[in-house]
Amino acid sequence: MGLYNFKKIAVVPTAKDFINIILSKTQRKTPTVIHKNYKIARIRAFYTRKVKFTQQNFHDRLSQIIQEFPKLDDVHPFYADLMNVLYDKDHYKLALGQINTARHLIDNVSKDYVRLLKYGDSLYRCKQLKKAALGRMATIMKRQAANLTYLEQVRQHLARLPSIDPYTRTIIICGFPNVGKSSFINKITRADVEVQPYAFTTKSLYVGHTDYKYLRWQVIDTPGILDHPLEERNVIEMQAVTALAHLRAAVLYFFDVSEQCGHGLDEQIKLFDSIKPLFANKPLICVVNKVDVLRLDELSLEKRAILKPLEDDENIPVMEMSTVTDFGVMEVKIKACERLLEFRVDQKIRTKKVEGILNRLHVAQPKPRDNKVRAPCIPDAILKKKQIVAEKLEQKRKLEREIEIEMGDDYVLDLKKNYDIEGDQKFDVIPEIWEGHNVADYIDPDIFEKLNQLEREEQMREEAGLYDYKVPELSQTMREIGQLAKQIREKKAIMKDEARVQKASTKPVMPRTAAVKARSRSVTKLREQMEELGVDMQDTENANFTKKRSRSRSVSLSAKRMRLESTSQVRGRSVSRPPRDEMGIKDNVMKSKLKNIAHKALKKKVAKKGLKGEADRFIGTKLPRHLFAGKRGVGKTDRR
Repeated sequence: MGLYNFKKIAVVPTAKDFINIILSKTQRKTPTVIHKNYKIARIRAFYTRKVKFTQQNFHDRLSQIIQEFPKLDDVHPFYADLMNVLYDKDHYKLALGQINTARHLIDNVSKDYVRLLKYGDSLYRCKQLKKAALGRMATIMKRQAANLTYLEQVRQHLARLPSIDPYTRTIIICGFPNVGKSSFINKITRADVEVQPYAFTTKSLYVGHTDYKYLRWQVIDTPGILDHPLEERNVIEMQAVTALAHLRAAVLYFFDVSEQCGHGLDEQIKLFDSIKPLFANKPLICVVNKVDVLRLDELSLEKRAILKPLEDDENIPVMEMSTVTDFGVMEVKIKACERLLEFRVDQKIRTKKVEGILNRLHVAQPKPRDNKVRAPCIPDAILKKKQIVAEKLEQKRKLEREIEIEMGDDYVLDLKKNYDIEGDQKFDVIPEIWEGHNVADYIDPDIFEKLNQLEREEQMREEAGLYDYKVPELSQTMREIGQLAKQIREKKAIMKDEARVQKASTKPVMPRTAAVKARSRSVTKLREQMEELGVDMQDTENANFTKKRSRSRSVSLSAKRMRLESTSQVRGRSVSRPPRDEMGIKDNVMKSKLKNIAHKALKKKVAKKGLKGEADRFIGTKLPRHLFAGKRGVGKTDRR
């Protein structure tokens, strides 16, 4: 039985992609270079090669799929049962079997068409036979679309499965949902399993690893199991049953005495009894969890009586634990590891191999005869060598680690003792050396006295009030100005907020025409109001007309000016400014001369690159000459 690494299985393409991959590879590796004047034997050989190449590619890819997927008869029974639970064994075998059948069919199609190609008497017939062969192979693969899709889904799910080694030291945690299994595995391993206060949070197997006695231990967190017949258990529960049935491991069965999981203690005992056959030949520990809520001593007599048979069984230890307060967590882990070690050693001793090895080993133990001390005889040369080695070891400088082990808690790391400085200078407070002398030796000896004197002077100044700074009082006018400035700032802030609110509001803006209508102003109304006030308005009847004329005239003049300005802006200059080519030129002779010079400079630049004008951005093709020179070859220029 081999161990499979499911993450190394290659991706299974869809039927369409499969066909595209194979046919494009055929096109690349066997390009068509057939001409009408070729001999028929050469044409037959070429198309036969194409058919065989395609068949071989299909065969290799399908063989890779069949070989890489695990065979249920070869893998460990745990993985075989787990795959049966997750994917249905019959469906899985059927899919692989149909892929195998497709491989044989493609091989047979290739054989048939290679035989027919031997009798191809023309280029057309050979080509049609090749086309038919590749078409039939593609049709066979199209019919495998469902199987390929199913196998790709299985591959993705297998890659997500945890890497469980069925042969290593394993601890399995099981029990009702929400009794604290995931919290325990999070405490003792580096696994990060989701923990929630509701049932069936863990929906699949989770693996964590922990260390004990310099050995690596595998801890498996199983989904919760409910107490009902095996046939009625769902996929989530069956994963836990599979792990318990096939893995040789220590089993931790969790009880929740506080009954916060939603199941009573009697139900938990019933489940324990129903799955007890799965614990056969496995070291078992019953763990009473959530004792921070309720201890075993605090249980009622009825519940205590339920647990009595478990406590009386000497082979099944009952341990208290709380994952909230970490009470008893490490004790449970150590107990489980110790029991599993004892079990594994016992199993190995019972095997025939161990007996064979023990029979070959014999250690002689001499019996005392006449009460004489018979010391071992060691030659003098050996003793001298040992003495020389011991002296060398004494002379050898001890490592800091060795000193730390010897001194234990009294050890203090001192990096200065290895400084290459003579005497006690290495332990000076300022070990700065200048020209072979310690700088600390040349510091003024009265420096501390001078420092104290400075501090006393500073204290006297403070007491005299030299450093006291009083804020000058403001006059009445300045206070009023300050108060007014404060009010202005507050008003400004309020105006800003109001403007921001108005800008952000979704209230529709009233159009100007509507506002004018709302105001409803007119000359007639104005005249009436003025007459009511006692003003003579008889001579103002024609004023409106003249005003209108003057206004329309001014409007037309202003519009005309605006049009002129806009046209001048479009041309890129104002009316008052001269053109660019006339700026700074004294007469027309100079102007024509400069135009000729500019034209020559521009022509030199444009003609050199073969451009049509200054604004031409044409980039000529720069193809090599050998693509356009020489004779054309015979035959077609296209490629099939």
